[in-house]
Amino acid sequence: MTNYAYNKKTVLLTGAGGPAPSGMISVLRKWGYRVISVDILSHCPAFFLSDKSYVVPAGNSKEFLPKLKEICETEKVDAVISVVDEELPNVIELEKFGIKVIQPELDFTNLCLDKYKCMNKLREVGLAAAETLLVSEVSENAPYPLFIKPRVGRGSRGIGKIENRKELTEFIKKSSCTAENLLCQPYLPGTEYTISVVVWRDGEVQAVVPKEIISKIGVTKIAITRKNEKIHQLCSNIQKKLKANGPFNVQLRLDSQGNPVVFEINPRFSTSITLTMASGIDELGGLLSQALFGKESFKFNEWHDGVVMLRHTTDQFISEAAYKKQSIILS
Repeated sequence: MTNYAYNKKTVLLTGAGGPAPSGMISVLRKWGYRVISVDILSHCPAFFLSDKSYVVPAGNSKEFLPKLKEICETEKVDAVISVVDEELPNVIELEKFGIKVIQPELDFTNLCLDKYKCMNKLREVGLAAAETLLVSEVSENAPYPLFIKPRVGRGSRGIGKIENRKELTEFIKKSSCTAENLLCQPYLPGTEYTISVVVWRDGEVQAVVPKEIISKIGVTKIAITRKNEKIHQLCSNIQKKLKANGPFNVQLRLDSQGNPVVFEINPRFSTSITLTMASGIDELGGLLSQALFGKESFKFNEWHDGVVMLRHTTDQFISEAAYKKQSIILS
């Protein structure tokens, strides 16, 4: 690792209460960055790993962007990283103020946040994606099982496997979404993968790291890095045809012939980013370095197959005085 952060650049990380930020902060620390973290909640363990922390409004509220901009000005933030879907269209606006935002460009981001449009766009440009319909479009003789999920959402919220028409009707009744805002896809029984695609503004795909999911409860709990040329080619073609020009996460399953079929794309770092980094691809530090110091500041190397991630919680213990001191900063 070539450390270009000798001048103590400041990085702001949102979504501090999520599963990935604590590990991400540890990486940023190794690079020498000053870290500011924010979240809508005031009790986030990742706050205590940061140099300074703030409570902010919800990421899709009209108050969020002005507050984030204010924090960036106060803390002289050089770069911002978000791992929260609903924040992404707001966060990228900070680029207008000279701040580097480590995520795909706006058109790709907006496309991926609408899962219905995204999957149909992939099929339109000839890429392997699951057939995706609105629940309101499902015919009476549709083949089951089906997989149902919100058109806009994250973290496996409001999803379900449906075996017949009766179950579909019951699912719609219980859902917080209308039938026009629920998607259905054929249930794909094959092996599931989550893939980190490492790319920056010049459009070059610098790495593709497939991770076979062994256990998933909302987010990936256990996964293994797996080299797979078909997955590599498909993910490279997504960048080629849709031009993310920033890091993104592809979720797919293999069909009975071992061919990958995409069922979702997240326009941000994956929550399994720590596994990508453990395999030898520091997509966080590397892309951040390229954004702040130029493309030649970091070169990605080969990554290791067969690295296993076991995600678990870690308890941290501090004094009450230290806890109260941090709480004062948050207020």
